[in-house]
Amino acid sequence: MNKKRRSKQDSPKQKLRKNTQFRMNVLFFSIFLLFSSLILRLGYLQIVKGEDFKREIERTEEISVNTSVPRGRIYDRTGQILVGNEPKNAITYTKQQRTTAEDMLDTARKLAGMIEKDTSSVTIRDKKDFWILNNKEKAYDKVSEAEKKKINGSETKSKSERQRELDDLVRERITDEEVNSFSPEELEVLAIYREMASGYNYSPQIIKSGDVTEDEYALVSERLGDLPGVNTTTDWERVRNSPLAVLGTTTTPKEGIPAEKLDFYLSRGYSRNDRVGKSYIEQQYESVLQGQKTVAKNITDRSGTVIDTVPVQEGRPGKDLVLTIDSELQAEAERIVSEKLLALKRNYGSQILDRAFFVMVNPNNGEVLAMVGKQIVKNEDGKNEVIDISFGTYGMAYEVGSTVKMATVLTGYQYGAAKMGEVKIDEPLWIGGLKKSSLFNPTDYNRVPINDMMALTRSSNVYMFKIAIALGGGEYKRRAGLSLAPDTINKFRSSFASFGLGNRTGLDLPNEFTGQKGIDPKPGNVLDYAIGQYDTYTTMQLAQYVSTVANGGYRIAPHVVKEVREPSADGHTLGQLAEEIRPTVLNRISNSDNEIKRIQQAMYSVYYNQRGTAYKEFHDTKYKAAGKTGTAQKKYYDDPDSPFYTKDTVTVSHVGYAPYDNPEIAYAVLVPNITTVPSKVPHPNNEIARHMSDYYFELQEKRMKEGDSAPEVDYTLTEPEDGEAIREGE
Repeated sequence: MNKKRRSKQDSPKQKLRKNTQFRMNVLFFSIFLLFSSLILRLGYLQIVKGEDFKREIERTEEISVNTSVPRGRIYDRTGQILVGNEPKNAITYTKQQRTTAEDMLDTARKLAGMIEKDTSSVTIRDKKDFWILNNKEKAYDKVSEAEKKKINGSETKSKSERQRELDDLVRERITDEEVNSFSPEELEVLAIYREMASGYNYSPQIIKSGDVTEDEYALVSERLGDLPGVNTTTDWERVRNSPLAVLGTTTTPKEGIPAEKLDFYLSRGYSRNDRVGKSYIEQQYESVLQGQKTVAKNITDRSGTVIDTVPVQEGRPGKDLVLTIDSELQAEAERIVSEKLLALKRNYGSQILDRAFFVMVNPNNGEVLAMVGKQIVKNEDGKNEVIDISFGTYGMAYEVGSTVKMATVLTGYQYGAAKMGEVKIDEPLWIGGLKKSSLFNPTDYNRVPINDMMALTRSSNVYMFKIAIALGGGEYKRRAGLSLAPDTINKFRSSFASFGLGNRTGLDLPNEFTGQKGIDPKPGNVLDYAIGQYDTYTTMQLAQYVSTVANGGYRIAPHVVKEVREPSADGHTLGQLAEEIRPTVLNRISNSDNEIKRIQQAMYSVYYNQRGTAYKEFHDTKYKAAGKTGTAQKKYYDDPDSPFYTKDTVTVSHVGYAPYDNPEIAYAVLVPNITTVPSKVPHPNNEIARHMSDYYFELQEKRMKEGDSAPEVDYTLTEPEDGEAIREGE
């Protein structure tokens, strides 16, 4: 029985054979599965994904390249060109991604044989870098192996930082002899090379512009095939035909985008070497003037080599601006202000006097018709010269004196501190030991009954003082102290701000100044505030303020741009209207129509009543007008080194409008620090106001006779009168 049982069981050899066979089957099956998976994967990659990978292998990169277009032009309201563009031949260089310094140097050498390049802008640093480029082995031998090892062994610095440290060390050891070893021809190559190296990949960099001769342009154009990256094109130079500073300036292609605004402009599709507005109108309306640049895409292969350029977007010149400014009116205002300023400078006591301002606006829509700021400076010969500081009309503020008194009376009406027709006694006030009086009534114990209208006509300080006292809930007692509510000056400031005084006017120019506010609200300062001798205001604020009174109480934002136009299609007529700048009403003052009318009548009396402070200059006008004069006496604190520091000085001002019944113009004059002799104050403020209001109406009459629709936009463009143009970068 035991033998039978053993025969039924497998022998050890049989068991081993069976296990081996099973394992081989598993192995072969696994290999089969792996090969099947591999075949399927290869089939998937070749059949399904083959085209995708083929496209990836042949993939090209599209890089946008912007080409500049002419900036929009700027015209005055009659179509006269104030700022334009002058086309210039230019030679440019575009660096590619894989362009090396040696490539650029080779191209620069070739180009130097075809053009003349000014070398005056080459710096010592440029020469040192150029010497290193031409003498690499000799240059880096100036640094010992130990020094190189120390620099390269730093683990806290990146590779570029280590290279920069090594280059700095090399530069320090370049001798003066080596720096000055370049020939004139080599310096010319360097001047071209530095322009090439300063550009960015795929961004055209101007090598020479403006003074490219016809021969140079033709020669380079013929040899472009031998000059990789070089191109001949047309550039544009910005030209101003007016010295008016608020037109602003632009950067040059060499300056490019200012560093502090680089990210802002790059995020908006600008190139680093683009012209951009850097001041005033050019800056404020940059987005309109810049235009739509030509955009092409460079198609590059995987090595970064450009193989094709495809147009993407056609360029369009920037839109044109039509300003509200009337060039004839502006020119006359500049002439009379400059003339008066130079004449005043010859007077005794004019040592501090150096500037004057004038603004004329349309009180009904805020259009600025003229804005003049003039300053006297010494030229190279030591003689007086007048320069333009028109930005000072809204960027410089002064105590303006009695021109604010209409706002004081209207504030009094608002708070019940004065009533229409109310009589107050004009008399010298003694606040403690300090005497405060009106100019026309300085005699102690002399009491003059005066109503609100006559207070403005004769410019009564005391009437305004008593409004301030009533506003503050105070009680005047001769030779006693005065106590006013702490918020009295804030009531004044809130009301004055509604006229534009001490407030932003809304002018469409950058960096408007709101003036300085005094920080001590003691009663004496509140009284001074009421007569315009505490806080400071700009000439533009004065113009907005008087416009608000003239138009019936509406504060309208002044603006210097009247229209935005499409580029001119033929160069002879204005382009189509793209946008018209509409008036912006900021607020309406808190006074009734009757109260405003009362103030207007008082301003009329200033001109035509024999006791009016401007009667002498305005009583015989052919038109009817209204206004107010101002005189502010203050301490001079502008220059601690001046011998006149803390001395008394006088500022004069004037505001007005015309015609009285239907205002077309409102104007403001401000002449700071006109004299240091308070007893002898000249009044060119009144003379300038009269001259310019006369001139305005004479100009309108002349234009009407000539058939012009003055002063609206003339659709026919006109070139400026002969004069010296101000070119880009000057």
